[in-house]
Amino acid sequence: MSNQRVQVPIEEISMKKLRHTPQNVFGLKELVEADQQRRTTATEVAVGAAPIQSTEVSKIQKVPFFFRDKKNFENYYEPRAVSIGPIHHGKPWLELAELYKLKLAAKFIRDTGKGTEELYKIINDKIYYLKDYFQEEVIRGYDDDTLSWILFLDGCYVLQFTYSFLLCELEQLGIENEHVQQIDLFLLENQIPFEVFKLLLNPIPDEFRNVLKTSIEGFTRVTIMTPSECKTSRNLVINIDETNPAHLLDLLQQVLARVRQPSYKAKKFSTKSSTHPAQQPFRNIQELKAAGINLRPSPNCALLRDINFISLRLAAWLELPQLIVDNSTKPMFLNLIAYESCPDNFRTNREVTSYVCFLNSLIEEPDDVKVLRLKKIFYVSLGRDKEVAALFNELAADLVPNPEIYKDVNDKMQVHYENRRVSTWLAEAYKTYFSSPWAMFAFLAAVLGLAMTVVQTWFTVKSSSSDPCSNCCNRKS
Repeated sequence: MSNQRVQVPIEEISMKKLRHTPQNVFGLKELVEADQQRRTTATEVAVGAAPIQSTEVSKIQKVPFFFRDKKNFENYYEPRAVSIGPIHHGKPWLELAELYKLKLAAKFIRDTGKGTEELYKIINDKIYYLKDYFQEEVIRGYDDDTLSWILFLDGCYVLQFTYSFLLCELEQLGIENEHVQQIDLFLLENQIPFEVFKLLLNPIPDEFRNVLKTSIEGFTRVTIMTPSECKTSRNLVINIDETNPAHLLDLLQQVLARVRQPSYKAKKFSTKSSTHPAQQPFRNIQELKAAGINLRPSPNCALLRDINFISLRLAAWLELPQLIVDNSTKPMFLNLIAYESCPDNFRTNREVTSYVCFLNSLIEEPDDVKVLRLKKIFYVSLGRDKEVAALFNELAADLVPNPEIYKDVNDKMQVHYENRRVSTWLAEAYKTYFSSPWAMFAFLAAVLGLAMTVVQTWFTVKSSSSDPCSNCCNRKS
């Protein structure tokens, strides 16, 4: 590696050099020094001796062929603005973001007070272990120095981006929303090992390190697809030390799949689940309404597994978590589902896959989406209800859910159907005869006509049996 240093403004940095040369350590260092105005390079420090343990979670890899082969799905697995990691590194349409990536990485290094070579060396010294987090085919074309540079630069960028994003300071840094995409950080093919973040944070003073860790947790919290008024999402506790994620997408999946503690009422509710089969077809929303089952948002709206069924003597409710449906919904769900479906992924239980399948079982027509909107379960900014219904039908096509995820809900619904046949019949009758004013008037007219016929017949029989003269004449004759 050459020790020659050249002062180059950020706008003149060669893209080829950014993509392929480990000497960028020095180009980036000059940028940091310019930002700091004569900051003295920090002395290199020794990297901690504790080796990185080989991971048993799914390796960073390309999306399984089964998903990429689906029509129009491939674009949702590729970054729109910025590449993270080796898989999409160097793609021509992502070159502009490399400049912003370098700018944010420089700010990160400046704020840490550490030297560029010092932080780069931490990654480079551990590259043998970090390579174990990737499937071999996705890093085959990179030598160790180049891969170290990619992980170093991208790691610094992500740490600074999450921090600046939450502080709303990206515009102050000259970075517009179209230059970076929040969703890009949660694509399966756009990941780097979480261990990279830990290595970069290790030598930083405790106070700043804790701020950056909190930024990652906060950035994940605002990405969980729930409305801002949802108190649960605002107060959701995310602890990256406890979850020990493999990468950012894995962290998001763990948060969404988290199981809440059951409430007292939920514990008290009893069903004979063992008497019912594990799999029952879920009823769509129109059938649920016909059975007298109402919909309402679940209390813990940030957790996809927080779907509950509550049945009382006179009413029943299906509680569903609130969900924002917008342009990011499709790529977010597709990448989460693809991650859960990776052949070597034994950490997850297809929680997101099962949630999407559950929603799809409830949505058969646009009117089902309309009900979800009116009940404040869906917050739709995607388009018409028809488009939302088509979205979930498309997402769930050919997916296999985990039957155990919502088995308890399924069993309770089955018990409700069996124990409330009378109420179900009444509800069906109400839907048939009182769904519109004309149907109601026709039903009432028919009932009134039947009643008048009965009354007329009764009076005819009554008057005939109570006339004495008529009876006497009948006996004489």
